[in-house]
Amino acid sequence: MFLSVVIPTYNRRPILAKALYALEQQDWAGPYEVIVVDDGSTDDTLTWLQTHQTELPHVRWYAQAHQGPAAARNWGITQAQGDTIVFIDSDLVVTPVFLRAHAEQLQAAYQRLGHQKCFTYGRVVNTSNFEHPTQEPFKLTDVSRAFFATGNVAIAKKWLELAGGFDTDFQFYGWEDLELGVRLKKLGLVLIPCPLAVGYHWHPPFTLDQIPRLLDKEMQRAKMGLLFYQKHPTWEVRLMIQMTWLHWLLWEVVSLGGWLNEHTLAPLMQWLIDRGRNDWAWEIARIFLNRYQVQAVYAAYREWRQSQRP
Repeated sequence: MFLSVVIPTYNRRPILAKALYALEQQDWAGPYEVIVVDDGSTDDTLTWLQTHQTELPHVRWYAQAHQGPAAARNWGITQAQGDTIVFIDSDLVVTPVFLRAHAEQLQAAYQRLGHQKCFTYGRVVNTSNFEHPTQEPFKLTDVSRAFFATGNVAIAKKWLELAGGFDTDFQFYGWEDLELGVRLKKLGLVLIPCPLAVGYHWHPPFTLDQIPRLLDKEMQRAKMGLLFYQKHPTWEVRLMIQMTWLHWLLWEVVSLGGWLNEHTLAPLMQWLIDRGRNDWAWEIARIFLNRYQVQAVYAAYREWRQSQRP
């Protein structure tokens, strides 16, 4: 089994460096390569890669104009020499057993199932500890119910090619991997959990000045969520993108009809941040962020429906 790790990146140079060094420390005895596709970064990512190429013997890199992660991953797939693709994000730091865990779990599944219609899905632990990301414990909030998410997954290259790769219509934030997952499920692929393949997803500690950017991401996610539904108009997709009356009611109740928002909750969030509980402040922020996302996806849906009327 030849593993090709495909990593799209956009302005993530410091944490990308940690991710790449971790991939050079793998105890996987088989062949593997790491393909980095730079999606138009402006933080000297390519210069850094060129300067450190002798320290990263498994790494090859390519550059494209900023087109989004779907296009970047597709390019990585086409350049991959391996028969098995491992997707991670450029802010994911993995443990030394990462590749071996994916490979052994896939090989065991092939033998047990009698076919290769499966992929492995590892564990992702969210952390804001930049110096020592792998020291973060697994938390309840790290549990994912996604079928196919590119933060930590390994799959035979042939299935990606048969499914048609990632849909490059998804140029903004969100859903391009889950949309591919819908197509892979239609091909009959099944998910094989791989808890020993652990990746630590780093993000900076939450602060109030991040809120405008986070709100913009929720608007992008809502827009791409509607695109996801337009391509696959099913109840399953509506649940994924939170376009159901249950989600509307949930976040209306939890936010007290919008009274709990970025303004009214700011003093509490700042109080928690001042005491080093940025993680708690982030969980509180999710109250109004989710409400805004649900409102935005419904607004986009109504606008789309009106545009379809004669």
